[in-house]
Amino acid sequence: MSWLDDVDDDEPEFDEADVRVRPNPKANRPRTKRRPAHADARIARVIGVDRGRYTVLVDEDGPDEHTVLASRARELRKQPIVTGDRARIVGDTSGEIGTLARIVGIEKRTSLLRRSADDTDQVERVVVANADQMLIVVAATDPEPRPRLVDRYLIAALDAGIHPLLVVTKTDLADPSGFLAHFEGLDDLEVFTSGRGQMPVAEIGERLIGHATVFVGHSGVGKSTLVNALVPSADRATGHVNEVTGRGRHTSSSTVSLRYVDPADPAARGWVIDTPGVRSFGLGHVDPANILKAFSDLAAVAEDCPRGCTHMPDAPDCAIVEAVAEGRLGDRGAARLDSLQRLLATFA
Repeated sequence: MSWLDDVDDDEPEFDEADVRVRPNPKANRPRTKRRPAHADARIARVIGVDRGRYTVLVDEDGPDEHTVLASRARELRKQPIVTGDRARIVGDTSGEIGTLARIVGIEKRTSLLRRSADDTDQVERVVVANADQMLIVVAATDPEPRPRLVDRYLIAALDAGIHPLLVVTKTDLADPSGFLAHFEGLDDLEVFTSGRGQMPVAEIGERLIGHATVFVGHSGVGKSTLVNALVPSADRATGHVNEVTGRGRHTSSSTVSLRYVDPADPAARGWVIDTPGVRSFGLGHVDPANILKAFSDLAAVAEDCPRGCTHMPDAPDCAIVEAVAEGRLGDRGAARLDSLQRLLATFA
């Protein structure tokens, strides 16, 4: 007698189709791209970014103004969120210690300042959003001023639709007139000079009222010192320049928005957006057609150039090249044209 003789012929037979699976509504729910409307979201200004956490200002200039720490929603994981952004936040927006709100959207930006690693890199790095002014800080010496780096700042600003200002520091140590002559043709560039005991805080502060101004500059030029003078509560670290290399230490490690308040009128306010010092400013993302905008004196002459003129030395009938050759653009005309052609050559 075998074990087969013990099998009851009346017992039902089973197959794979008879296996019951516990239902999982979450896993079986059809996927959708629809997101919550978040009609109750509050608008806040992003004033600081640190390792995936965002400090935002809620109820700006209102009776309930306060800062809130927030993270980004999953659907924004590929969306760059930078200082100056106007963010839509939900969740716990009380700002109390231990709370965390969530950024669920970014309002339309009025401007976007960008830079790339170098002129061949098409990947842009967003520096700041919604700024309408750029204050370029450069030292008259120690470190030596770099006109072509300033040209790059100007191009990036004009490409973003941002109005440029220029501050030359350490004028008590060196005469900046030779450096400033490089920019004599730029009618829209307002220039301030600053030396020890001669910092034009009031004059610069007046230009900050009602604006969001991004401060840029090479390390060691005195940018943090200027920021601390304008915003005493900023407490931005300051450093010195290496006497051997001429390079400054990176004292500002992150981009942060600081509120400027006019000492004479507390209701008159603006935003100072301090950025880390950089030694290069790639323009790989910039439309080459916008480069000429940084040279308004040359742009006026370029109106007489043939269509499609490259403005390079071998360009036939280039009005700028001819004007420089004939001396019609003054002593600095050749230097200005050289700067323009060097920048244009990076996109050739």
